[in-house]
Amino acid sequence: MEQNNPFSIKNWAEDDKPREKLMLKGKSALSDAELLAIIIGSGNRNESAVDLSKRILAHVQNNLNALGKLSLKQLIEFKGIGEAKAISIIAATELGRRRREEEVPELIKINSSRVIFNVMQPIIGELPHEEFWVLYLNNANKIIHKAQLSKGGITGTVVDIRLVLKMALEHNALSIVLTHNHPSGKLIASDSDIELTQKVKLAVKQLDMNLIDHVIITENGYFSFADQGIL
Repeated sequence: MEQNNPFSIKNWAEDDKPREKLMLKGKSALSDAELLAIIIGSGNRNESAVDLSKRILAHVQNNLNALGKLSLKQLIEFKGIGEAKAISIIAATELGRRRREEEVPELIKINSSRVIFNVMQPIIGELPHEEFWVLYLNNANKIIHKAQLSKGGITGTVVDIRLVLKMALEHNALSIVLTHNHPSGKLIASDSDIELTQKVKLAVKQLDMNLIDHVIITENGYFSFADQGIL
């Protein structure tokens, strides 16, 4: 006979189930009512937070813009919505409004080694020590994240390939660019640079990702593995 699991979602209080669902399945899996239920936290004697949220949304024809226009006085007219919950709803909808107002920054598209140099030279081109960075790209080869993976001395750095892959998965990247600087100013790929590049290329291929380039940056110039045909 199957034993009842006290930690199963079935045993969670109704008001806690949307939180559990978000943790297990992510925010996009939740309905508007479930998201609103998380904001208000609890329902009333006769309704769970989700049921109360459904009632509030039904009142505004399930239109979130209309929800955002409700005043404090209008919100507290709903049984189970006190001043604190009403303020939470108003604050959340205001954040959503401000988010829509903000201009989404234009992502930089990587279409040449020169673009990589222009992005990274101000960051690592003039450093007295070596740093290794990875650019993570979306399906349009636009930069969605850039990260320093290691920081070393004058002669080199050590890079954990597992960390490169972990961050790629976290940011849903489809392609990556490797880049590091040579404080010496020499635009020459060392044997260790070439070996690391091939290891990363093989590793990302196993995850159906692409290694676009590996660019060595100095103060005044760069060396591109892709341009040199050694990628």
